Amino acid sequence: MNRIYLDHAATTPVHPQVFEKIKPFLQEKFGNPSSIHTFGQTVKLPLEDARVYVARALNVHQSRIVFTSGGTESDIQAIIGVALANQEKGKHIIISEIEHSAVIEATKWLRDFGFEITAIPVNRNGIVNMEQLQASIRKDTILISVMYVNNEIGTIQPIKQIGEMAREQGIIFHTDAVQALPILNIDLDQLPVDLMTISSHKINGPKGVGALYIREHVPFKPLFGGSQERSRRGGTENVPGIVGFGEAAKILKANLKEKQEHTKHFREKMISIWKQELGKESFVIIGDLDQVVPSILNVSFPGVETQSMIMNLDMKGIAVSGGSACASGALTVSRVIQALHLEEKISRSVIRISFGYGNTEDEIIQAATVIANIVKQKRK
Repeated sequence: MNRIYLDHAATTPVHPQVFEKIKPFLQEKFGNPSSIHTFGQTVKLPLEDARVYVARALNVHQSRIVFTSGGTESDIQAIIGVALANQEKGKHIIISEIEHSAVIEATKWLRDFGFEITAIPVNRNGIVNMEQLQASIRKDTILISVMYVNNEIGTIQPIKQIGEMAREQGIIFHTDAVQALPILNIDLDQLPVDLMTISSHKINGPKGVGALYIREHVPFKPLFGGSQERSRRGGTENVPGIVGFGEAAKILKANLKEKQEHTKHFREKMISIWKQELGKESFVIIGDLDQVVPSILNVSFPGVETQSMIMNLDMKGIAVSGGSACASGALTVSRVIQALHLEEKISRSVIRISFGYGNTEDEIIQAATVIANIVKQKRK
């Protein structure tokens, strides 16, 4: 069976170039980059080269990049690190209702230490209510955290406007850009962002490595002691992972425009097949396509529940994800989809399709046709 992978928002295959780049650092180049002897210095330089490539993907100086174990750690470091370093100024933090679970859990933890959290609602398309965000700012607000691109529905938030609002009030602004990095041109020289989370395995790099951008002079308290990463994140660096991350960032930057064009074409092709096979009234696109990255397509086929669709597709060799999650054997609508306040028949039938490296037009045509056939069969 020829399997088709359409779940790139969950994780991505390691690019062959990245794999080849990593291999020596799993064998002969095994030194600790903190060591001053030749074994250590042999891996120190490639590690710093990788930092340069990751920094270039964001258009920042490499000294502002802190390597971590992934997006989750970067989010937690950003939220808690900023909160602890600025608690004398205030203990109020603003997030959106559809943040990554790492941000949600970090803010829950902070509540036990007297911090207050305000979660801003989003509209039907998943866009943050800017008026409510502005109204929620208080004298003791020290941090705003809003995800750049939502990992489930692909919505692009107005990051520039939020950052400007925060900067005018002297508030630190963090954004989780894990899903933005793979598809958007990010220029932190132009964006008013103080901290940004990114991850390697979403850009065809290895798992277990990510990064946190921290703007210069932003008060930040590291959660892990140690001299590594300029004393901002202790622990021996994951050299193979970081080297792979750097190579993946270099490849991404060189091919970003082509990737944007391909994923947009794939999305349009898939939607056109459904219109032809099912009719445009037979499915619902979640979010405004003008405000969603082309690499993520969240769609509902009312009458075909999420779990049923995913299982049927998997049996046919096609991998997609759900906008709903299975918990304790019962199908429950995800927190993000609930926040959109959609009709139940829509929210219980959403799937997330995400395109990326390795996908072909033939795969897209095949997957779209199989989905249409499943819908026809289930609706008989």
